[in-house]
Amino acid sequence: MIIGMAINYQHYGQKESLAYRYYISSALLTPEQFGKAARGHCSIKSKLHWVLDTAMREDNGQIYRGDGAENIARLRHIGVNLIKVDTSRKASVRRKQPMAEMDADCLEAIFLAGYELVE
Repeated sequence: MIIGMAINYQHYGQKESLAYRYYISSALLTPEQFGKAARGHCSIKSKLHWVLDTAMREDNGQIYRGDGAENIARLRHIGVNLIKVDTSRKASVRRKQPMAEMDADCLEAIFLAGYELVE
């Protein structure tokens, strides 16, 4: 196991900041390969947050009691992942969500797609 660190420098007008991010890898990477992998990880993470914000309206959630916010976030992640693996209908996550709400067959297809991954 190898641990790598990426330093992110940001400059906005008068404001500057450094962010340190640590990554665990099973592969021995050159600095160029590590940089490419770290940037790829960030883009994947950004895409997930964008989907959660637009399709699941995550930023509008007002849950503050106990572990409620974490639990709902996990359920949203599961929902996005299930919708993404479903190939029964060709539509975006944002379009499939209301389809599943209104059509029991669509909802069943989404759950079955997730179930097939587990088998």
